[in-house]
Amino acid sequence: MEIKRSGSQPSNKGPADWFTGTVRIDPLFQPTEPTRAAGNSVTFEPGARTAWHTHPLGQTLIVTSGCGRAQRWGGPIEEIRPGDVVWFAPSEKHWHGAAPTTGMTHIAIQEKSEDKFVDWLEHVSDEQYRA
Repeated sequence: MEIKRSGSQPSNKGPADWFTGTVRIDPLFQPTEPTRAAGNSVTFEPGARTAWHTHPLGQTLIVTSGCGRAQRWGGPIEEIRPGDVVWFAPSEKHWHGAAPTTGMTHIAIQEKSEDKFVDWLEHVSDEQYRA
């Protein structure tokens, strides 16, 4: 058994290459062989969001606070709230983040395929975010 104590892992700022706005990433767990899953708690300030991206083995989001948005390529923007669980299928192009005036925190769980968890793509434009 291993216990990772709250506050024992440093928070990280979401890199500008992958995010728009202010984002904090708090690591929860990383894969330990033979497992492949990793989890992070991600906090988005109002208006902050990911870039478009895909995950080779999919991604699960569990919204823990606030009000957010999520969208898959070609689909409508969906509002997400605490208790909502969002699943993106493997290689499904998508983004997620906070609502324009409200922050949002979710737990993101994804599995590593070979050497990566995610493929980052172009930023979500302001026009796409406001659509």
